[in-house]
Amino acid sequence: MLDAVRALAFVGDLSMGQPVDHSTRSAWLATRIAAAAVSEGLVEDLVVGRDALEAPAHASCVALLRWSGCTANAPEFSVLMGDDVGGRDAMLSNGSAAEASALAGTLGEAALIHCEVAGEVARLLGLPAGIERAMRHLFETWDGRGKPEGLPGAEVPAVVFHVALAGDLEIFSRVHGLPAALRHVAERSGAKYPPALAALVARHAAAWMAELDAGAHETVDIDSAFTALTTPLELVADVIDLKLPWMTGLSRRVADTARDAGASLGWDAAAQARLHRAGLLHGIGRASVPNALWQAPQEGRRLGEADRERLRLMPYWTGRAARRLAALHEEAELASYVDERMDGSGAFRGVAGAAIPMPARVLAAAAAWVTARTARPGASAMDAETARAAMRAEIAAGRLDPQAAEAVCGAERGRVAAASAPAAITLSARETEVLARIAIGESNKEAARILGISPATVRTHLESAFRKLGCSTRAAATLKAMTLGLLSV
Repeated sequence: MLDAVRALAFVGDLSMGQPVDHSTRSAWLATRIAAAAVSEGLVEDLVVGRDALEAPAHASCVALLRWSGCTANAPEFSVLMGDDVGGRDAMLSNGSAAEASALAGTLGEAALIHCEVAGEVARLLGLPAGIERAMRHLFETWDGRGKPEGLPGAEVPAVVFHVALAGDLEIFSRVHGLPAALRHVAERSGAKYPPALAALVARHAAAWMAELDAGAHETVDIDSAFTALTTPLELVADVIDLKLPWMTGLSRRVADTARDAGASLGWDAAAQARLHRAGLLHGIGRASVPNALWQAPQEGRRLGEADRERLRLMPYWTGRAARRLAALHEEAELASYVDERMDGSGAFRGVAGAAIPMPARVLAAAAAWVTARTARPGASAMDAETARAAMRAEIAAGRLDPQAAEAVCGAERGRVAAASAPAAITLSARETEVLARIAIGESNKEAARILGISPATVRTHLESAFRKLGCSTRAAATLKAMTLGLLSV
């Protein structure tokens, strides 16, 4: 559970263009703000509901998971800003309250997607209702002009304000310095957060930031009551894959393929499970790359050196995540080899031959195979025989290990679909077909053409599926359906 939260925090920081300790630093600050609000008697003044007394225990968890919905709205931010990673960094770092407010007014759909997915993440992790409610209202404001519902300040969970202030203080202090950060907080007082809470932060900020810069955040953790909770690592993989709709389910397929190849090589159950977990984590570094770079080839755009470097460093960031995932350190380190090649032409290390562990060779082959078999904008999925020919070409060129690649190619032939447990929600066959098409980014018209039905019929089935899933956005419905085993894409 702890590593799942840490992994999601790491992915969130990358997606938002932030340093990879932003969420942990913000979490430490959020707990201090929440505790001080209670000890100084601000709970009654803020009239923020019963969950205020639980805020100190919940603040670090909400802060760590605050950006867990940001992969889901990356397509929307890419359209709005061009660079969804750099654009969000600029949005967070902008010290002008007026400009920030004007920009926020254009982000209604993106905010809804983010909050709905973040709320689903909290629910799927089994976190308390107070945390889930806060995650579904992350961008509400004290003046009632926030997102996604424009709740009056008195109805917003207290922890939302604690976390918003913590995040702003962390970013503004780092980017502009503490005096400027306090000015920016004061400008937002009474609008984004309650005046009394902003004043509390102003009184304590210097001491808190001194502790933070001395490394106090390195021991931050979520409440011990949550440590017994468990969650499938597939949830982390699904959140990672939401960044690009065509990648929906890709990490699961890589994980399954790698595990099955390990089985065909005669490896024991522990080795197979390790490969499977590494496959689920292998896409962490994708969060650092703007969606526009993935779209460049189909648009005929040539990538510059800086763009190619960002792509090259994707597995580097996965390796960095390994340092934060105590129970999954070995798997994340293995996942960081996914783009290495036997001839040394891969990334990010550029190692060759014996320097690449055999499990890493299998994972690299599995990722190559699954990518070839996955449709994406501008490229159709290869059929099995064409994909095998492409894999043989990679072997002949010295880039893939022959034994690993052959095991991967053969694994699909013998795979038996795993039986899934009955879900509490059921979708009709047609609803499942429609949702599967929409999940990978197709429009209603495109789905209708492929399924041989009218766009109106697609809309009817999609609305029914959304209603059953209790979701209103594609991303949240996809995440929930994948987790419940209702989609297999």
